[in-house]
Amino acid sequence: LREVYISSAKEVEVGKTGRALVVFFPFRVWRTVRKIQGRLIRELEKKLGNRHLVFVANRTILDKDFRRKGIKVRPRNRTLTSVQESILEDVVGPTEIVGKRTRISVDGSKILKVFLDPKDKDKEDIEAKLTTFAAVYRKLTNKEAVFMFPTV
Repeated sequence: LREVYISSAKEVEVGKTGRALVVFFPFRVWRTVRKIQGRLIRELEKKLGNRHLVFVANRTILDKDFRRKGIKVRPRNRTLTSVQESILEDVVGPTEIVGKRTRISVDGSKILKVFLDPKDKDKEDIEAKLTTFAAVYRKLTNKEAVFMFPTV
């Protein structure tokens, strides 16, 4: 736990009443954080009271003209799409994503439907956090997403 540290934290409005705390970790310590994420969230939510916590890794996005910055090749994990996919994975942690659908409505707006692991449905209050996940993902990536559990 000594090598884990926080780079920043941000408060996000969830709906009309709620607030969520987004905690950013440096990418280098993210692997360690993933291992203890469930316990860490549980303990910190007890301390903070009625607030939902979301952990996200700090990731770098390199734009199309990355060569100007003196970088020869742009790694796949630094592209906008890849970083947004990773943020989606981070936001829903400790649970897992089992499926995704993109719904494009008649007016052209896109909604990402994200299906979470049904095994985690009753675990640690994930059901109540679905709106929090959507609000945080919207704030970080400016994309609409709906989180749900698949109906069997």
